[in-house]
Amino acid sequence: MPGHIKLVKGLADPDPTEFLVPSIECKRADQAKVYDTKKSVWIPDPKTEGYREGLLESGDLEDPASKCLVVVGHEKFTHKASEVGKVNPPKFEKCEDMVNLTFLNDASVFWNLKTRYQAKMIHTYSGLFVVVVNPYKRYPLYTHRVCKIYLGKRRN
Repeated sequence: MPGHIKLVKGLADPDPTEFLVPSIECKRADQAKVYDTKKSVWIPDPKTEGYREGLLESGDLEDPASKCLVVVGHEKFTHKASEVGKVNPPKFEKCEDMVNLTFLNDASVFWNLKTRYQAKMIHTYSGLFVVVVNPYKRYPLYTHRVCKIYLGKRRN
């Protein structure tokens, strides 16, 4: 059980919904995210060794040798097109199966795992495999109630 929930004999298991499926409010907030099909891109961030989301100002992503100018906030960065990755549309935020992502690049995979982790959804499929990010907390995911939900179910 989560640290603040104590298991008491005779009481029902806590509701696991918030740990399995994104809420309607969460989906609405994700849909409101600023996104441009042609200009939203990921660039490497040398400070965090991760990625930052920005808007492509100039350059051709199709030619790996070309230089791309990307704006992140008020800063401008120049990268090779091979280092720049496209951002997935907002409908793929917190996607349960990363195979469904439109643009399957490192930054998109890391972003999906990070946003799901922050929303307490630690299980994410990648095709046939499950990626689990350990929260080092007890979530009510491994209870009889959850077992009954998935018992005998297929992923299709």
